[in-house]
Amino acid sequence: MWIVTGGAGFIGSVLLWKLNQEGIDDILVVDFLEKSEKWKNLQKRKFSDYLEADEFLARVKAGKLPKVEGIAHLGACSSTTETNASYLIQNNYEYTKTLAEWCLSKKTRFVYASSAATYGDGAFGYKTDTLTTTRLQPLNMYGYSKHLFDLWALRQGVLDKIVGIKYFNVFGPNEYHKGDMRSVVVKAYEQIQKDGKAKLFKSYRSDYKDGEQVRDFLYVKDAV
Repeated sequence: MWIVTGGAGFIGSVLLWKLNQEGIDDILVVDFLEKSEKWKNLQKRKFSDYLEADEFLARVKAGKLPKVEGIAHLGACSSTTETNASYLIQNNYEYTKTLAEWCLSKKTRFVYASSAATYGDGAFGYKTDTLTTTRLQPLNMYGYSKHLFDLWALRQGVLDKIVGIKYFNVFGPNEYHKGDMRSVVVKAYEQIQKDGKAKLFKSYRSDYKDGEQVRDFLYVKDAV
């Protein structure tokens, strides 16, 4: 069995699509649906069971999981504007640490979503070596909550046993439920559909003219 946390979310639901394409449907999907529309992302996917995130965590702590081939941990609060630091620590840092410790104790594959937000303003570059990781200064609490786990894994000496992925600006199908946290790509697409043009960003740096800022984008199917 594979476990995909955040399986109803943007990248998680497309990962389910990819696993199904590979003939894998023995999957436990974990998420926190609340009142969002992301449940619709699960409608066409094949999986063996679904659990809410708090119930899943309780089962992990109680040792009540079946034999697991691997966990793809994509579930987290991904809002870069979230200001409740205690919530982010519990949901993004402590939750990830618990799953990592379980996987390490069972010698089970663990792939987790870190974040490009850990790099802050990019002053220290975008490498993943030890020196760079210890120097990074995220600009928001979301990025810091992700960075804390990277630092924990580094201190524990387990980065050669688990895999962390730092996504940069992913876009594509199944992100429509994310509201204001949707990618610039989909927002521009919707503006063009509605108004025939896209609104560009004002530049606050002299080396970039208005609307000429650049960044990399990654299509979600390439990400998974």
